[in-house]
Amino acid sequence: MLKNARVVGLGARLIGIGLALAFVALILLATGAPPFQAISLLITGAFGSTRKIVDVIATAVPLLLATSGLLITFAAGLWNIGIEGQITLGAIFTVGALRLFVDSGAPPGVAILVGMVAGMIGGGLWAALAGLLKIYGGVNEIFSGLGLNFVATSATIWLIFGPWRRPGVGSMSGTEPLPPEFALPQLPDMRISAWAVVLSLLGVALVYILLRGTYIGLKLKATGRNARASFVLGIPTSRYTLVAFVLCGLLAGLAGAVQVTAVYNRLIPSISSGYGFLGLLVAMLINYQVIWAIPVALFYAALIVGSIQLPIQLRLDSSLAGVLQGALVLFVLIIDGVRQRLRERG
Repeated sequence: MLKNARVVGLGARLIGIGLALAFVALILLATGAPPFQAISLLITGAFGSTRKIVDVIATAVPLLLATSGLLITFAAGLWNIGIEGQITLGAIFTVGALRLFVDSGAPPGVAILVGMVAGMIGGGLWAALAGLLKIYGGVNEIFSGLGLNFVATSATIWLIFGPWRRPGVGSMSGTEPLPPEFALPQLPDMRISAWAVVLSLLGVALVYILLRGTYIGLKLKATGRNARASFVLGIPTSRYTLVAFVLCGLLAGLAGAVQVTAVYNRLIPSISSGYGFLGLLVAMLINYQVIWAIPVALFYAALIVGSIQLPIQLRLDSSLAGVLQGALVLFVLIIDGVRQRLRERG
């Protein structure tokens, strides 16, 4: 029975993927663009060379960290829309911590470690604020999250053009670059850090273990399934709601720290790069199953990297990849909804 249910679920997702591809093909045809050539460019743009494959993996790193954190809040029945702000606060705290080590003579490894921990603390605190607003203020996490995202973005702009502005001038390119020794070591001739990849995989593994084999994970899922019944049975649901937010914030903050230490080496206005919202799509597409996070995150990262070829070759906007990413989730959810409705009628 369980095996049949999994086969049906996989079939439903494949149908959803097919419908999403057909939807994007219709859009391309409407604009006069050749669908097969556009898809071919997406594939070659993502996997056409070793460097491009490395870029896909590097893009998947913060996405995996964000998705892993979101799977915790989803398990607790929470929509952590504020994850974008948590990534941003993680980056701010990381840059702030690393600036303290400039000209200090401290070993770079110590500085990077402190910066990483500071980033996790920043993301955790920002997520905790959303949790406290929900628990004690009765503010839905969607609304508080959106508001906190705007505050985090505004704080970034203020720092770039205010206290942390480049000497003599503020610039949308970001703050003054940090010393190169404060960046995570990268592979030779590759724009990727093995340390960052390991951190993302550890994040996925820890969340998998947490949700599948721990007492805390069981309580989180019970809270998400039915908070009122869980409370009646003695589970402190408010505490576990806050725990879910904080754990997600820690991973989101780590994603922000990776953005600083492995990608930009400074604070820029759009430091989160939309990975938080994209993580929401990945989490929904995999139906909150941690085991699928890595392949789907890599697929989404491939769409991002591959879409760079669209404006170059076909004069199409690279946002087409975003259309496909959203359409995948939309049609998979529609097919799932239809399947559940048919099952209820049967």
